[in-house]
Amino acid sequence: MIITVGIKALNEEARIADALASALAAVEPFDGEVVLADCGSVDRTIEVARNFPVRIVQLEASEPPSCGAGAQLAYQHARGQFFYLLDGDQVLRPGFLPAAIPYLEAHPDVAGVGGLIQEGNTQGPEFELRAKSARDDAAADAGIVDRLDCGGLYRTSAIREVGYFADRNLHSFEEFDVAARLQARGWKLARIHLPAADHFGHTDGGYRLLWRRLASGYAGGVGEVLRAALGRDHLGIVLRRLSHVRNSALVICWWLLIAAFAIAGRPLAVAALLLAPLLFLSVRRGSLRLGLYSLASWNVTALGLLTGLFVRRLPAQRPLRSIELSAPAAPQR
Repeated sequence: MIITVGIKALNEEARIADALASALAAVEPFDGEVVLADCGSVDRTIEVARNFPVRIVQLEASEPPSCGAGAQLAYQHARGQFFYLLDGDQVLRPGFLPAAIPYLEAHPDVAGVGGLIQEGNTQGPEFELRAKSARDDAAADAGIVDRLDCGGLYRTSAIREVGYFADRNLHSFEEFDVAARLQARGWKLARIHLPAADHFGHTDGGYRLLWRRLASGYAGGVGEVLRAALGRDHLGIVLRRLSHVRNSALVICWWLLIAAFAIAGRPLAVAALLLAPLLFLSVRRGSLRLGLYSLASWNVTALGLLTGLFVRRLPAQRPLRSIELSAPAAPQR
């Protein structure tokens, strides 16, 4: 089998039909397969998915759900030479796979290739900033990149070389983690200047989304990635290329300085320390509203660095326990 599109989902009933339909249309020219990896949805995600000729696998209740577990579960059941990871709130563009598969076949040193992600929801500061970053970021252009955020097409032989696709312990940054492990083994990642998928993220307001990230453990992903890299070959890549680690370290130092000046009874210094990053980020983001949100987001990420560093880990290479809920009928001969 040439291609498997794996879709990770948790309570995605609003978008899952579009995601499944787009994936089936994309793999049809290659006689590929679609695997829906569900992490325990309690809405109609599974019910909707049963109307499509796809394989549906679900994480056993005893397995802790996470972004990494969902992605790894999809890969664990994949049978294709190439594996595309799609989120349950994404729609795969039909022209991407016909360009991405030949690219990997022509570049044997490249482990994965991604395309451009179009943000369908730019309401609220989080996705407004993300869409702006995608426009400005050089990584959105064609060429060699250091990660494939929001999905990409991977060579399964390269994934087997690094042991597993996604770390089951990660609540975010799972694609950065696999990218770092691949690059530590000499593999490259690339992006082609072609639309790959449309992404429809959460519609929660900005600060509600930050609270959701804290409550769900998503914010701890940066610390979890760092802890997973300790003592391993890709630690240097994580420290150099994951800016969230550096930014979080700066924020923690900022906290300590504020505490030190407060204890020393220097209120003016405390006020200056509080205002300086807000002014800097407001100028950089182009508005006080986005600057204030960025400062709050950086603080949430810094807290996540600390919590993620100390959370209990399970063996990343241990297979996830799951059940297969349905499979497409075999074709008539």
